[in-house]
Amino acid sequence: MLALLEIKDISKRFGNLVANDKISFTQMQGEVLAILGENGAGKTTLMNILFGHYKPDSGEIVFRGSKLPAGKPGNAIEVGIGMVHQHFTLAENLTVLENIIIGEQSLLSFSLPQKSARKKLQDLSDRFGLPINPDTIVANLSVSEKQRLEILKTLYRDCTLLILDEPTAALTPQETDSLFSTIKNMVKNGLSVILISHKLNEILAVSDRIVVLRHGKLVGEVVTSKANRTEIAEMIVGGTVNYPKKEKSSPGKEVMRLENISCNPINESTKGLNGVDISLFEGQILGIAGVTGNGQTSLAKMMSGHLKPKNGELFFDKKRIEVFNPKKFMELGVAYIPEDRNIDGLVADMSVWENAVITEISDEKLGNTLGFLNNSSCNDAAQILCETYDVRTQTLQQPARLLSGGNVQKLLLGRWLIRQPKVLIACQPTRGLDEGAIASIQKLILDVRKKGNAVLLITEDLDELLKLSDTVSVIYNGKLSNSFSAEGLDRARVGLMMAGEGFYD
Repeated sequence: MLALLEIKDISKRFGNLVANDKISFTQMQGEVLAILGENGAGKTTLMNILFGHYKPDSGEIVFRGSKLPAGKPGNAIEVGIGMVHQHFTLAENLTVLENIIIGEQSLLSFSLPQKSARKKLQDLSDRFGLPINPDTIVANLSVSEKQRLEILKTLYRDCTLLILDEPTAALTPQETDSLFSTIKNMVKNGLSVILISHKLNEILAVSDRIVVLRHGKLVGEVVTSKANRTEIAEMIVGGTVNYPKKEKSSPGKEVMRLENISCNPINESTKGLNGVDISLFEGQILGIAGVTGNGQTSLAKMMSGHLKPKNGELFFDKKRIEVFNPKKFMELGVAYIPEDRNIDGLVADMSVWENAVITEISDEKLGNTLGFLNNSSCNDAAQILCETYDVRTQTLQQPARLLSGGNVQKLLLGRWLIRQPKVLIACQPTRGLDEGAIASIQKLILDVRKKGNAVLLITEDLDELLKLSDTVSVIYNGKLSNSFSAEGLDRARVGLMMAGEGFYD
């Protein structure tokens, strides 16, 4: 194979932080290259350099034998490099074809080249096996269809190297398999692919070669056919990864029950709830499977007191709850780990110690009745939390936004677990984390179960769901299925239900 892309001694520094440190590797023509690394390993910085958003301090990038000019956004697209981001950049109110044409026509033009664009789109769709209706409004597409459109947008611009960033984050197992078939088909048709993902099973299934970054440095390369999950995980974190194991247990008494609960949507991108029934039991994890946007956010917010249902009843310890607000549910013993840890979980510009005690300001040990905090007591409490839950910081005074994703999540979990809650609601608790952080978070969740508390686990990662859960329900279009035992659960059936097939059987 011929070299398509050459990364040569790329270094990039932000103040005292070395984001990339003399990184060098080669992308071959017709190859699926996976780039792995924990949060902060330097993957995003490297991709921004590749696209010209950043200028490297040293080193160069060679594409198809020619040096890429540094710091020139758009140049990568011109030479044939395209990227599909995890969060789509589509105009929801326009058609598929209109989204394809966006950016291709001068603002001074009075019409769009719809006829030629339609033909080119159809040719690309046929060639790469990516069927899509060009006249469909994007808002009416499924998640996998939107991703298909994003890929077609890059191919329409004559891309020869396609970079996919966390492409399976919101896909069902069947949609993931379909994407992998698409990737293999694209490679057969002359494309090369760089795949960025945290899901090792998927990387091992679809890539040809793996490059691993850690702390800004390239620490290893391996041919995928000779790799195994354990070795790659240890390469990513720089040591042994101890994955937790779920012990057998029997459920205790019922802690929380929802009867025929319905809620309005949180916003236009989410579903509400429609006649949902749930029971949570002591010492048991109920896992909720589903594609993002089917009502998970409404469910989690309602069960933590952030959203009042429009009808139905909620019982806690067999008592009907009348007041819906977060403080009331905290007092009952409900802990809530939100889906977006950085927006809904932290006050990013406040310090680590302030975020650690933000839920405890009414504690007389930390302040007085006038609302003034005792900084010394607060710092002591934050220190205990960080030591207990292995939250790694440079200092307790640093802004919380400077923590890695894994340490943010351990801070949020620790903040709630130190209160000894009866119910933990965890939404996407390991999304975007590296293998070491994933193992740590999963252990904390299983410890909650081991102590006899109830857990509601909402995750798009079906492997994680089956590994941690005792029972599983599927949420689709605001409705919740009956629960199934996680042991021996038919993954294919769950995947179909996540897509709405057989859900009402």
